[in-house]
Amino acid sequence: MEIDRTTSLIFIGLAAALVLSMVAYLDITFPEYFPFDIPFVQELIEDPSVQGPTGAGEPVSLVKSVRKFVSEEEFKNYLTESEDFYGGWGVFGVRGGMAFDTAMAEPTMAPQAKEASAERVSETNVQVLGIDEPDIVKTNGKEIFYSNSYNYWYAEPMDFVARDMVPTSDKAMEGVTKIISAFPLENLALAGELKKGGDLLIKDDILTIFRSDKIYGYDISNSSSPEEKWKMDVGENNYIVSSRLYKGKIYLVLQKWIDAYNPCPIRPLLWEGGGLEVRCVDIYHPVQPVPIDTVYTAVIINPGNGDVEKKISFVGYSGSSLLYMSENNLYLTNSYYADIFPIIIGFFTEEMRDLLPGDLIKKLEKLAGYDISSQAKLTEMQTLVENYERGLDNDDRLRLQNESTNRMESYFKKRSREMEYTGIAKISLDTFNVLANEKIPGRLLNQFSLDEFEGYLRAAVTVGSGFWGFSTESANDVYVLDDKLKIAGFVRDMGLTERIYSARFVGDRGYVVTFRQTDPFYVLDLSVPQNPKLAGELKIPGYSSYLHPINESKVLGVGKEGSKVKISLFDVSSAADPKEAAKYTLDEYWTEILNTHHAFLMDKKHEIFFLPGSRGGYVFSYEGDRLKLVKAVSDISPTRAIYFDDYLYILADNELVVLNENTWERVQSLKF
Repeated sequence: MEIDRTTSLIFIGLAAALVLSMVAYLDITFPEYFPFDIPFVQELIEDPSVQGPTGAGEPVSLVKSVRKFVSEEEFKNYLTESEDFYGGWGVFGVRGGMAFDTAMAEPTMAPQAKEASAERVSETNVQVLGIDEPDIVKTNGKEIFYSNSYNYWYAEPMDFVARDMVPTSDKAMEGVTKIISAFPLENLALAGELKKGGDLLIKDDILTIFRSDKIYGYDISNSSSPEEKWKMDVGENNYIVSSRLYKGKIYLVLQKWIDAYNPCPIRPLLWEGGGLEVRCVDIYHPVQPVPIDTVYTAVIINPGNGDVEKKISFVGYSGSSLLYMSENNLYLTNSYYADIFPIIIGFFTEEMRDLLPGDLIKKLEKLAGYDISSQAKLTEMQTLVENYERGLDNDDRLRLQNESTNRMESYFKKRSREMEYTGIAKISLDTFNVLANEKIPGRLLNQFSLDEFEGYLRAAVTVGSGFWGFSTESANDVYVLDDKLKIAGFVRDMGLTERIYSARFVGDRGYVVTFRQTDPFYVLDLSVPQNPKLAGELKIPGYSSYLHPINESKVLGVGKEGSKVKISLFDVSSAADPKEAAKYTLDEYWTEILNTHHAFLMDKKHEIFFLPGSRGGYVFSYEGDRLKLVKAVSDISPTRAIYFDDYLYILADNELVVLNENTWERVQSLKF
């Protein structure tokens, strides 16, 4: 019994706790610079024509930095090699929760409607101006399209959680998109209803609806009688990661968990008379084995007719998948864990070397050089350690137990930046080529952890985690990557013992919030990519999980302090000396902004922003570097808000309230 107990502490405990810490990772993270130089193979391959629902696409020329599988057999062999190399953390290993990404930024002008339309119309907050993102509310400048109930896996990237909107009727299973005649105000009415609901995008007169299982394209030129133009089915066991609308095209990313016995072909999209087929020989992979359990497929869709114009597929890991898109490139990320064998054996051969006999050390070092799987090495290592323990008396065994436990913390603190990595694929929007495929240590929080500026990609990650009943010291880093995704510079060790709650990059500045008990707000100077610097720091109670730049010198933060919603206005005019210029604690326990930035709206003309709460809607002024609650709208549980000229439309599940922004009086309402 004593031998079994000690063995579990110093060996099985190591491996088992690694598993548990990975599964429980939703609250913690890891990273640090660790070189990753894969001998990529360059090749030029012509893709066959790809057809959409209504016509043919074009041949696509792809220059790749990773290799295509040459056969299904090679794909299966790669799966086996990946599983063996990573000790079972590949396709058969632990999966983290999917993190679907979203974005935010200043409202942009809506397309001008054919009839009289407003001069000022807000749209969905987006991270990159001009790149639209799907949301439950869209407008064409005249009508509001509002999908407020549907059976759909709706992911919330800010906190890595997902909720299943369980249908309560056949109508809920299909979902509903309400069409509201919104402008001019005297025409306010429910104009119609589509028996389909989901996330929405609008391009010209085409409304695209994304459900978990289907995608629809509707002609809304006659809003009272929308016409279905095309539809697609999302293939069995395929899932939508996210999408974007840019320069008239939809960029859609899907994922499918790999079936180890029948990995391909994959059919991510289906339509009447055909579908998109991804063969094994269409799928790209890094030359060296990495943990994989997913095939990602990115496509470009013409929203007018549903044609799939280009496609690209590659393997990845589903632990945490994010989509970030700049004006030039699409970045798809996934997090995965390192091979655990070198880390565990390193504990014995490095930290325990003075306590273990030389012959055991030699056997362990010899074992490390064997050309066998990590799983086999772990099994053999366990046998060697157990055999050594059997020869110890109780006194020596007790000493070994205490010494190993004591030394674990410092060892894993030292190795914490070698535990988990984020792979990043960079795809050119112009050619749909993979320009680079690299990894950085650690885990991203959400899409706002990434930002491209002047050819460099900035990434904010958290490192460190809890192991075996005690915690290694977490830290937070920002990496600056060049056009090949090689690390050009970094800032490390922000917020020791804490994790990132929000990040935002604006020009050559970076803003990071970490949290455990206080809210360190960090300002980074990123003007020299090869030498980024931590410029300033501010510690205040609570945390901000959403950062929104108001202008060059002010950043708004929305989060919580204790159990209540907190709003902070940060003065960053001096990067070296950031200040909390104003603070407002709202008598609310929750705001949808903590789930999704799409719930936030700012109107620069009136210097206000809208915040939805569970008890009502709130309009705050930030004029004169103050936070002032100028209007509270009670008896409504709002989800979104839109402005048309000087009228603010506040939407809830079954009603709409209109405020005059000049007087903040209620001027109209609509039940639906």
